[in-house]
Amino acid sequence: MIATPAWPPRSTPRLFVDQPLAAGPLRIDGPQAHYLAGVMRVKAGDPVRLFDDVTGEWLAVVAAAGKRDIILDVTERLAEREDVPDLWLVAAPLKKGRVDWMAEKACELGVARLLPVVTHRTVVDRPKVERLRAHMIEAAEQCGRTALPEVAEPVKLAVLLRDWSADRMLYFADELGGAPAREVMKRGAAAILIGPEGGFDDEERAAIRALPQAVGMGLGPRILRADTAAAAAVAIWMAIAGDW
Repeated sequence: MIATPAWPPRSTPRLFVDQPLAAGPLRIDGPQAHYLAGVMRVKAGDPVRLFDDVTGEWLAVVAAAGKRDIILDVTERLAEREDVPDLWLVAAPLKKGRVDWMAEKACELGVARLLPVVTHRTVVDRPKVERLRAHMIEAAEQCGRTALPEVAEPVKLAVLLRDWSADRMLYFADELGGAPAREVMKRGAAAILIGPEGGFDDEERAAIRALPQAVGMGLGPRILRADTAAAAAVAIWMAIAGDW
């Protein structure tokens, strides 16, 4: 007996659409239309997966493919918007390239919110939030997320600590050492705090440790770059308390 091919196939293009989706016609233009027509070379009858960060993931079929736009027929909802673990990544902005990589991996690993924090040794005071969001959208398109991480505006460390919620743990990677991350991380609303390339200074470290919700942790015997530390810490939390 011949097996029925999976529909839609795993190679189906997947796009984020910045508007609530529903069954019916949908016009795609701009860079997304170029991607579908010029890169993926879709034609009438081809499937496309869509998600909108609101209603979930949908299946659409190409009704017409032009040079400037694509007309899709949205046919059915494939999945509801996912529930993601309540984990924030609070990280000092890094140089371009490394901060983009960190944003991508945060999305792939399941972080709910990325919050840039400005410290005394931060190299880049104001990262381009829209660029970080764009990298997260691309990552979500590739990894299958239906809920986009929120990207917040940068905040100074002193303000962050002053306004910190009493019901959210703050696990911070302390380069001077701490209990192994796997021993201190627990389920519940949480955030991971990663410092800049030069680390926290003594004043900042004292202010962080004075916060009742803050717990210092170590990430092993090796010195990690800030972006590597972020990915490692998030992976540990997801394995212990997240949805892995």
